[in-house]
Amino acid sequence: MDEREVRRIAAALAARCEPKVNRLARELAERRFAAIPDYAGLPADMRDLEIAGTARYAIRQFLDMAAGTRVDEDDLRLFLERAAQRAEEGVGLSTLLSTYYIGAELIWDALVAEVRPGEQDALPMLARLQIRGTNRVVTAVADAYQAAQAAIQDERRDALREVARALLAGEPARATADRYGIPLPDAYLVLNLRLPEQPPTGVAGRRLLRRVRAALEGFAGGTLLTLLDGRGVHVLLPRDAAGRTAELRRALARAGTGTEAVTAGAAPSRGAADVPEASGRAARIARIARATGRPPGLYELRDVLLDYHLSGAPDGGRELAAALDPLDDHPELMATLRAFLDQDLDRRRTAAALAVHPNTVDNRLARTARLIGVDPRTTRGTLLCATALTLRRLG
Repeated sequence: MDEREVRRIAAALAARCEPKVNRLARELAERRFAAIPDYAGLPADMRDLEIAGTARYAIRQFLDMAAGTRVDEDDLRLFLERAAQRAEEGVGLSTLLSTYYIGAELIWDALVAEVRPGEQDALPMLARLQIRGTNRVVTAVADAYQAAQAAIQDERRDALREVARALLAGEPARATADRYGIPLPDAYLVLNLRLPEQPPTGVAGRRLLRRVRAALEGFAGGTLLTLLDGRGVHVLLPRDAAGRTAELRRALARAGTGTEAVTAGAAPSRGAADVPEASGRAARIARIARATGRPPGLYELRDVLLDYHLSGAPDGGRELAAALDPLDDHPELMATLRAFLDQDLDRRRTAAALAVHPNTVDNRLARTARLIGVDPRTTRGTLLCATALTLRRLG
């Protein structure tokens, strides 16, 4: 059978399928809903009208091609528009593309059912035509979907950045957050990250920044607010992340190792209004940690309390004096600490001044270290405790 005769038979097959287009479109929609859960949740008018209409258009387009009609780029426009709409609705790309393969299978079944004796030679040509047509449509749909999704993601990234900027500047952020469905916690744990390359302009720096963001996503409920400026990378996490600092340390350590290790300061806010204050505190903590040669990692105020006060921070004195608050319910520990400092760190003279055994002094100082988080028998602990006692005396 020559090619012209094969084309004639293929066109005749397609023509016999034409009266079945509406039924095939309904069946295609039903198969979609049965096979693809995402479609069951779409509005009824979209399922019954829009999707069925697109199915009719796709089936007729293939039958026209089988009859010899040329298809140009304009004939793909409806598919591209639907792809962009599905991206906006959050339908997954794999789900969307599956519908085209379901349609191709349905059309093929209809063609085979219409084959009469002596027409089998047209099926290979129709199969090639269908494969090429499906590939052309699926490729165009995938490109359109990804372009729409990229635009949506860019818009959301801009919105997240704007919400972060507004919160860090002490400006209203609720309107933008509501418009883009961005949840706003009542309070935050504010991080300031110092990367090895500041700002991260090179490929390695940007890759590290992506890893850090990915590592912190799990602490933000999937909506991570970040802003990069001259003071580093600011990150706003829900306040309850303050109870997971050990996990945060491990996450940051995994994100950056060796020469890519990250230094971070963390400070909680009481609410949205004092995010700028918490941000400034976190940035100062991170700067102190790096300037004093501490190893990379996550630092809170208690980790750098003395240096924080000595750096001239306006709230440093209050925080440093409060470091000894855990001793208020243990007057014997406070008295031992005072005597230990007054006796130039000599445990025997301290014991004599208190009329106790030197081992009692050791035990009390060890208990003090556990309560306040710093050992008064170390150089740093001595400086911190002495300064805190002076600040408490000054009121």
